[in-house]
Amino acid sequence: MPVIPLDDHHWAITTPASTYVIGVEVDPLTGEAAPRQTYWGPRLTPEAARQVTCLPKRHVSSFSTPAEIEELLPVDGGTRWGSPSLQVTFGHARSLEPRLVEAGVHDEGGGAERLDVVLADAYHPFEVVLSVRVRDDTDVIERWTTVRCGSSGTEVVVTRLDSGNWFIPDAAAYRHSGVFGAWAEELQLQRGPLPVGELVFTSRQGVTSHTANPWVMIDAGAATEEHGEVWGVALAWSGSWRLTTTHRPEGGVCVSGGFGHDGVRWTLAPGEELVAPPVLGLYSDGGFGAASRSWHEYARRHVLPTPLEEQPVLYNSWEATAFAVTEAHQLELAKTAAALGVELFVVDDGWFGGRDDDTTSLGDWHPHRERFPEGLGGMFDGIRDLGMRAGLWVEPEGLSKESELYRAHPEWALHMEHRRRDEKRQQLVLNFARDDVREWALGWLDRLVTELGLDYLKWDMNRPFTQAGWPEREAAQDRVWIEHTRGVYRVMGLLRERRPGLRIESCAGGGGRVDFGIMRYTDEVWPSDNTDARDRQTVQHGFSQLYPASAMSAWVTDSPNITTGRAMPLRYRFHVAMAGVLGIGGNLPEWTSGELEAAAELIAQYKRVRPTVQHGLQYRLAGTPGQERSAVQYVLGDQVVVFVYNPLGNAKRGPRRLRLTGLDPEALYELEADGSRWYGATLMAGGIRPAAWEPIGADHRSEMVVLRKV
Repeated sequence: MPVIPLDDHHWAITTPASTYVIGVEVDPLTGEAAPRQTYWGPRLTPEAARQVTCLPKRHVSSFSTPAEIEELLPVDGGTRWGSPSLQVTFGHARSLEPRLVEAGVHDEGGGAERLDVVLADAYHPFEVVLSVRVRDDTDVIERWTTVRCGSSGTEVVVTRLDSGNWFIPDAAAYRHSGVFGAWAEELQLQRGPLPVGELVFTSRQGVTSHTANPWVMIDAGAATEEHGEVWGVALAWSGSWRLTTTHRPEGGVCVSGGFGHDGVRWTLAPGEELVAPPVLGLYSDGGFGAASRSWHEYARRHVLPTPLEEQPVLYNSWEATAFAVTEAHQLELAKTAAALGVELFVVDDGWFGGRDDDTTSLGDWHPHRERFPEGLGGMFDGIRDLGMRAGLWVEPEGLSKESELYRAHPEWALHMEHRRRDEKRQQLVLNFARDDVREWALGWLDRLVTELGLDYLKWDMNRPFTQAGWPEREAAQDRVWIEHTRGVYRVMGLLRERRPGLRIESCAGGGGRVDFGIMRYTDEVWPSDNTDARDRQTVQHGFSQLYPASAMSAWVTDSPNITTGRAMPLRYRFHVAMAGVLGIGGNLPEWTSGELEAAAELIAQYKRVRPTVQHGLQYRLAGTPGQERSAVQYVLGDQVVVFVYNPLGNAKRGPRRLRLTGLDPEALYELEADGSRWYGATLMAGGIRPAAWEPIGADHRSEMVVLRKV
C-alpha cells in the first residue's frame, strides 16, 4: 500500500526510498482545517511515521505565523501573510476559511494509489480537493488541486491556484538549484544560497520559456553529485507558470508551484471546476545524480508516450536549404543521408503556402504551389524508397499577417480590442483556446499525416504571447493563458489517438517548451537552436538534471557553426550529440568524402550503444561540461558507455584519470578498445586514463569508451 492511513487524519505516502507524511489539523476554536506536511525524507516504517505525527510542533510567535509554510496549500485568509497558494474572491471577500469534508484513498491500479482530501469554505458553496498520487515503482510524488464552485452559489473569482506547496525540512542553511537561459543559451545550471524571503522563478510568456524552466531543487548546501539529501519540485505545465520559494527568517523553506502568472483571473460559474496541473515532488539521499536518475526513470515510466522505443537517427534539412525547399534538392540530401545510416528524414520550413521567407504564409498549410505543383507525395515516396521514415516541420500555433488564413480569420489571432497587434518574428499567435481553431488545426494536421504517410512531426512554436486577449469572449479573456496550452495538449493527444504510429517532437524556437507537461504528448524535445557542440554541453548538462537522454534531440551540424562561428572537429560534434537522440543537420553536399565516411562510422557506433544511451542510467562524471575535462556515463545491463570530452586540449590542470561509477565492484569489465579486463572496484576507485584527457594536443578532443560486464 503506497498510501498508509496512520489515523483518521494522517497518512504516510510511501515510495521505494522516501516517506511523505501529511495530515489535516482542525483548529478546535474556529473549526478551520489546515492540511499540513509533517515529514518528507528517508523512508520510515509505519510505526515510525506515526511517531513523526506526535513530534512537538515548531514555536509560533504571536507576531508571525511561520507554520503556514508547512501547509499543503496555504490559502489567502486568516492569520497568514505569506505568498498564498490559493487566492479566491467571493464578491467583496478575498478570504477562504476551509473546513474538512472528507478524505479517502483510491486504488488506481498498476501500483498507484490516490489520496483525496476534500475541503469546503465555512460559508460559501466552494470546494477544494487536494489530491496526492503515489506509485510503487517511483520516488516521484504527484500532487494537484481542484477547486469547485457549488451549483447553488454565485460565481467565484480565482486569482491564484497553485497545484501544491511543499515544505523542505529544517536545515542550518539552504541552497537552490535551477536553470536559466535565453534563446541559444537555454538550460544553464545555476546553484546558490537561498536568500531569506521569497524567490520567484517564472514565465509570463504563455510558454515554458527560454529564460527559466519549471523546477527547483533544494539542499542544505553540501550535496554533491553523488552524496547528500536533495528535495526537488517540478511543475508539469507548458504555459505560463510560477514557482515561489519562501525562506522564513525563523527557518524553514517551502516551494509552491502552479500554472499562470501574477494577474491571471479565472471566474468560476456555479457548477464549474478548475483543475491545476501536477506538481511533482522528489526526495533523494544520493545527491543530485541520484535525484536526476529518479526523475529520468519517472519520465520514462509515467510521462513519455513511447518510453520503450529507441528514437531513430534523423536528418533535418533546415541548415542545408533554409526556405529554398525543392523536391530535387531534398531527395539529393536524402540519398546522402540514407548512405550515412540515417533512419528518419525531416523536411523543415519552406514547403508550404508562399513561404519564401519568415514574413509570410504561416497558417497556409498546403504545398508551395510554385515549388510543389504536384504536391509533396513524390518527395516523400522517394524518401521512403531510400529506406527512411518521413517527417515534416509544422508550426500550428503560428500565424502570418501575410497569409490566406489571416485574411479569412483575423479574429483567430490572440488580440485585444482597441490595441495594436504586435508581431514578433513577423508573426502572431493563433488562439488555441478556441474550439474552431483547434478543429481547424486537427483537421489539416490529420489530413497531412494521412495523405503523406508521415511518421514524424516537428511541432514548432516560435514566439511568446502578446495582446493575449479574446474580445469575442470577454469572460474568457484571462482563461486564454491556460486554455491555449490545454488546447495544444488536446490537439496533440487527439492526433496521436487517430494516428498511433505518429511521433512528435516539441520545439519552441529552440528550448522554449521543455517540461513534463509537453512530454506527455511528444516523444522528444529540442533543447536549443544552438547546435555548437561546446555550447550544447552546458545545455545538455542542464537538461539532464531533470529530463532523460531519450527525450533530448541533439544534432551534428556544420563547422564553423551557423550560430557561433566556432569550428570544431566532426568527431567532437558527434560525441556530444551521441549523448542524446542523435540527429544530423548539416549541409551534407558540402561535407568532404572523408567527413561522410567518418560520419557513417560514427552513426554505426551510435546505433551499437543507442539502447544504453537512451534507456540506461546516466551518471555525470568529473568536470564542468564545455569548460574543462568532463565525461558522461550510461549503464544498461552489461554495457557501459562513456563519452569523454576535452575542450581545452593543452590545459595543464584537471584530472588525468576518470573514475567511473555505478558499476558492480566485484565484476570484471572488458574494455572494447583493447580487450583488457578490469574489476568494477578498480574502475571506480582508480579509474581509466582517457587519451582525450592527455594535456598535450589540440582543442576539442573526445572519445567514446565502451565496456562490457564479463
